Amino acid sequence: MTEAIQVEGLTKVFTIKGRPPLRAVDGVDFTVHEGEVFGFLGPNGAGKTSTIRMLTGLSRPSAGRAQVLGLDLAADLPRIKKRIGVVPEASNLYDELTAFDNLVFAMQLYGVPRRERKPRAEALLERFRLSEKRDVPFARLSRGMKRALTIAAALAHRPPLVFLDEPTTGLDVMSARSLRQMIAGLRDEGVTVFLTTHYLEEAERLCDRVVIIVRGRIVALDTVAGLRSGAKRKTIVEVTLEGADGQPEKRRLECEDGVEPAVRRLLDETGGRRVLAVDTLRPSLEEVFVELTGLSAEVMLSEKGGKGGGNAGG
Repeated sequence: MTEAIQVEGLTKVFTIKGRPPLRAVDGVDFTVHEGEVFGFLGPNGAGKTSTIRMLTGLSRPSAGRAQVLGLDLAADLPRIKKRIGVVPEASNLYDELTAFDNLVFAMQLYGVPRRERKPRAEALLERFRLSEKRDVPFARLSRGMKRALTIAAALAHRPPLVFLDEPTTGLDVMSARSLRQMIAGLRDEGVTVFLTTHYLEEAERLCDRVVIIVRGRIVALDTVAGLRSGAKRKTIVEVTLEGADGQPEKRRLECEDGVEPAVRRLLDETGGRRVLAVDTLRPSLEEVFVELTGLSAEVMLSEKGGKGGGNAGG
């Protein structure tokens, strides 16, 4: 399997006068497979943004090494920057330029040939449902449209790897759903996506694998299914019984000594009603996160200033 990112012992230490050194990232190791959506999760101050800044060349590592798209981060940074797309948490486009002109300008920065700029900009506007806003200044777009255009600009030079930092934070439900669909579409096209998000349900839906980082150290790295199956919580089953009025009735049971004894006890309590189905419930990614970090999803979201629309379905 080809690796888009390989990180070994990556460390970032901040020195603040009069204070002990702060190890924002503390010797992390991980790989990102080509063509996957890779989730990088953790509370504020965990080291997520510091890691992205190092991998995208905005900050120099204090120790460790990394390869991005097969290129050495220390030796080949200019070449790396030309081959990646970066979508920061705060949009970085120009308020006075139109949607179309922002895309063309992004292509100029990345050296896209002049003859390709206009047709590619038009295609990106169409893909991100912004064609009707072609000539509208960036400052006048809605928040969701600004995020969509920022992602479009990051894709203007067709990078094989894109970093998305909190792409749906603060968006309404429909805008967040639309952006999630766009992210899934990038994976379908073979683009590697490095995603940070405070919305654990969003990560569970989108990500092929997930890192959980706390205080600069990785505490878990696995597929979402692997993390869920490895949770230490008690087995919980949902039993569907034939109700007294003929309607199905669902009960949830914690099975400390196995599923069968728990179901037997339930039947004794309910007078031996017929069992229609027994389903084992796996823990959600949120429950795994709470188990590993001791922090709830509500705490994660409150750190971002509220739930916003990104917490909704889609």
